Amino acid sequence: MTETESIAYDVVVLGAGPVGENVAGRTRAAGLTTAVVESELVGGECSYWACMPSKALLRPVIAQADARRLPGLAQAVQGPLDTPAVLARRDSFTSHWKDDGQVAWLDGIGADLYRGHGRLAGPRTVTVTGPDGTLTTLTARHAVAVATGTRAQLPDLPGLAEVKPWTSREATSAQQAPGSLIVVGGGVVATEMATAWQALGSRVTLLVRGKGLLNRMEPFAGELVADALKEAGVDVRTGTSVRSVTRENGTVVAVTDNGDRIEADEILYATGRAPRTDDIGLDTVGLEPGSWLSVDDTLLVEGTDWLYAVGDVNHRALLTHQGKYQARIAGDTIAARAADTPLLDGPWGAHAATADHHAVPQVVFTDPEAAAVGLSFAEAEQAGYRVRAVDVEFSSVAGAGLYADGYKGRARMVVDLEEEILRGVTFVGPGVGELIHSATIAVAGEVPVSRLWHAVASYPTLSEVWLRLLEAYRG
Repeated sequence: MTETESIAYDVVVLGAGPVGENVAGRTRAAGLTTAVVESELVGGECSYWACMPSKALLRPVIAQADARRLPGLAQAVQGPLDTPAVLARRDSFTSHWKDDGQVAWLDGIGADLYRGHGRLAGPRTVTVTGPDGTLTTLTARHAVAVATGTRAQLPDLPGLAEVKPWTSREATSAQQAPGSLIVVGGGVVATEMATAWQALGSRVTLLVRGKGLLNRMEPFAGELVADALKEAGVDVRTGTSVRSVTRENGTVVAVTDNGDRIEADEILYATGRAPRTDDIGLDTVGLEPGSWLSVDDTLLVEGTDWLYAVGDVNHRALLTHQGKYQARIAGDTIAARAADTPLLDGPWGAHAATADHHAVPQVVFTDPEAAAVGLSFAEAEQAGYRVRAVDVEFSSVAGAGLYADGYKGRARMVVDLEEEILRGVTFVGPGVGELIHSATIAVAGEVPVSRLWHAVASYPTLSEVWLRLLEAYRG
């Protein structure tokens, strides 16, 4: 192993996914020299194995489902999807798993890229083991930001490794549709991939340990998505755990806790995520390898004055857009501290990731879509708020009927009865993903319900659901 001399920067970022890129973007905008370390592809999980490829797979599925609900168009789209064409378009959105464009962006902002495995080697110090074994030492005058993300977490099931199960990476990058697929899990990855591969020609069995799907959302969200999956042909089994998995003559055999034997070509485990912090040198700075990194609202790791943890690794909100939000906060905070200027770190300040607590939005791209921001009714009650849940069906909205015949969907707003503001909003139905930002503004802005009454929704759009919700609340 060859060691080079130490190179000093103002900021060193571990991880060049969208979160690390955004930290670097903000620190470079402030004039701080910045090094970025990446062991795989610049652009990270989201660009190549998560957000972008999964949504590229799902978009034709949703478009076809919408078209099938429209007389005059339905008969023209009754045939199967062109799976090779869908996969080819997916490949284009991942740039065929090449990161030249992302590297060019880093070059464009003036950040230096170091390819290799980065590890902390004490305070403000990172060593990078390059592909050729060369060891480079980077020192940070002001901050090191950990943005290494998460990896799929597999259960401790004997023999599972030998089966070579799919994780989210294989599910989003597969080059052909398996004839049959078992999906284990009930969350976002499980429901989205069950939606996609069923429509692309696979026979899908969805095994859910709990009572329903999408258990972090309002209960009706999972119920409506489960109903639609069943209508699409997915075999949905709730209250079911996998006891054993083997591969016999190329076929996966899963045995459930009630003795059912299920055979398939592949099995996808979508049962959680673990932080990529097991081999980044946390022990050299008094932290536990493999742990989630606890941070304050400026994204500073507790107990340090130089180490930041941004995105999935801090376990605040495992969503790309939320990680990018944190990155903007962290980058601006690092710049302010470097310049010794006052921090605006109170709630909703420029240097506080307040939305992590109060206004996290998410869209699940199933059919129907499920979108939510803020707290569910149960979460709001548990937090001690005196709240009321207001529900309406989208069938009461003219725009929904125009969007699709037989439109099925539901909306809920959770109203804080003391403050007269919204603590949370949930929409379920075709096309509702594009509605959620209006709800995010209402929740993050703490807009009074009385003022929302004056936010007039255009007719006839899905957005008129806001009028129906407010009418139901006012009585």
